[in-house]
Amino acid sequence: MKKQYERPVISQLNTGVMNKFGTKTEFTPTSHIDDNAVKDLLKEYGSPLFVMSERTIRSTYKQAVRAFKTRYPKVQFAWSYKTNYINAVCNVFHQEGSWGEVVSRFEYEKALNNGVPGNKIIFNGPDKTDDDLITAIKNESPIHIDHLDELYRLNELSEELNIRPQVAIRVNMDTGVYPMWDRFGFNYENGQAWDAINKIMLADKMDLRGLHCHIGTFMLAPSAYGIAAGKMSDLAIGIKQKYNKDIQYIDMGGGFATKNTLKGSYLPGADICPSFDDYAEVISTAILNAGFKENELPLLILETGRAMVDDAGSLLGTVISNKRLSDGRRATILDFGVNVLFTAFWYDHKISPAQDFSHYTENTVLYGPLCMNIDVVRENITLPPMKRDDQVVVHRVGAYNITQSMQFISLRPAIVMIDMEGKAHIIKQRENRETIEMNEVLPEYLKAFKL
Repeated sequence: MKKQYERPVISQLNTGVMNKFGTKTEFTPTSHIDDNAVKDLLKEYGSPLFVMSERTIRSTYKQAVRAFKTRYPKVQFAWSYKTNYINAVCNVFHQEGSWGEVVSRFEYEKALNNGVPGNKIIFNGPDKTDDDLITAIKNESPIHIDHLDELYRLNELSEELNIRPQVAIRVNMDTGVYPMWDRFGFNYENGQAWDAINKIMLADKMDLRGLHCHIGTFMLAPSAYGIAAGKMSDLAIGIKQKYNKDIQYIDMGGGFATKNTLKGSYLPGADICPSFDDYAEVISTAILNAGFKENELPLLILETGRAMVDDAGSLLGTVISNKRLSDGRRATILDFGVNVLFTAFWYDHKISPAQDFSHYTENTVLYGPLCMNIDVVRENITLPPMKRDDQVVVHRVGAYNITQSMQFISLRPAIVMIDMEGKAHIIKQRENRETIEMNEVLPEYLKAFKL
């Protein structure tokens, strides 16, 4: 077979591990995912394609549970539906023992339909309609109150339904990480949290079961969680002292980081990402040392999503073409873009060729297929030259890409899950024109035209 011609280029050699060809690539081919050949998956299900690894999901979940349960006696995880709400993915977590955590009626109904009991669906978020609240009240779901308007409405609904809602309040606070996430919930430092607590306790129309916080996203400083857990414990103990009321649970939310590399980061994500043990140590230590009596320790709830599922997801795709930009840089165009890889705006994703390649590498810009200038998968990555129809694997895409994907120019791809035995199952069909147009309504007078 005739070798592909590559014109010689002169490029600056950067520091790092070198070989006689220049900067050594960190990547090796990723030809298989859980014993399934990439080329076979793309042949059967089309390109691009999301692939979820059930084996990785279950393994990651068990690591997280072990990290917390070896340090704290009462732990419960609640799967964050907004992170990846494909039913097959959610049910893997539920089979492992996870409750559901939702932030919309859409997600709430998905959790109910998946078989999660209402009293084990945590309802977060600032936008809950009266119908949402009534449904959650009747199902005895823990409702996490975000603002005073919601608190007042729950008081009214409690009287109308003659049912005591099961509630918690969301608390925001200064943990030393800035900008502070103070958009949601009631502030700890300025007294808003105590104001909400007092209103709930003195009205005596709701059962205050818990306290909830979510201090940020992709948090690389475990110490911030220690500060948050300490302040949450302080509130819980204060409620016990003032009202003789035991807080049943402290919900520390999510936000744990993954091994993805944030844009602008000096070091690779794999080198700086804290482990579940790091987060568990500071959180459990803060609560255990806060002063709770042995029989009054609250249940510790974790809503971590990203760190649970990111590693389990891969995006497979195909090279469309190559070109040289006006400044001489190599550009490779792929058949997927930011419409399905939204986290390309946040991360410098690791991307591997799916076939063998030579030692020659070159700085490359990776573009998607969309007719928009911001469709950039990687602004700069060291890769070997790839030709048309070569295949690639994007790693750690299990969190937020599927839920934030959009139909724009290109249709959304199929999603498959590889089970514990290595068998691939379709868990969401590829979109087509019919699925996109199914909710459109064309008025009769617009149906006929002549050109």
